[in-house]
Amino acid sequence: MALWKDTGSSSSQPVSGTPAPSTTVTELHSKAAERVAPEPPTPVEAGRRSAPRASNVESVIAAELTIEGKITGAGDVRIAGRFKGDVAVDGNFRIDAGARLEGQVRASIVTVGGELLGNIDAAKQVDVLSTGVIVGDVKAASITVAAGSRMRGHVEFGWDEKHTADKLLSLELKGTPRAV
Repeated sequence: MALWKDTGSSSSQPVSGTPAPSTTVTELHSKAAERVAPEPPTPVEAGRRSAPRASNVESVIAAELTIEGKITGAGDVRIAGRFKGDVAVDGNFRIDAGARLEGQVRASIVTVGGELLGNIDAAKQVDVLSTGVIVGDVKAASITVAAGSRMRGHVEFGWDEKHTADKLLSLELKGTPRAV
């Protein structure tokens, strides 16, 4: 089917509003494709290209995964599977119900809904959910423990480095030897 009126002569003029006889449908499609702006990258592609990560981005170890290693860096991390190793993040850290971590945790806010076999150190806040289990020591500015959760270990909360240093200094000034 032609998109133009063919009169049979080589000097025919195209019908008003139709392309010249030498233009095919395939050529029309390729010219249209050249004029269309490229699609913007998907969020996944954009995330791979950009250097800084948004503060609300969360890295996840899925429920079906078992990983051994070390996690360090900035941003939020959530474990839904199994992880063996230490975690040190400048952000929030969460262990989902049914997940398991064997290692030390250092993060701003730590939420334990699964099992943690290791210590939590220098967290601003620790939340132990009703499904949470901690076997290890916890040191944080504040801690919230839900009914039904379990823990075995030593807990320090409400103390920060300033309070600890002031307490030790006052003990030394009073002549009380400090335990090392």
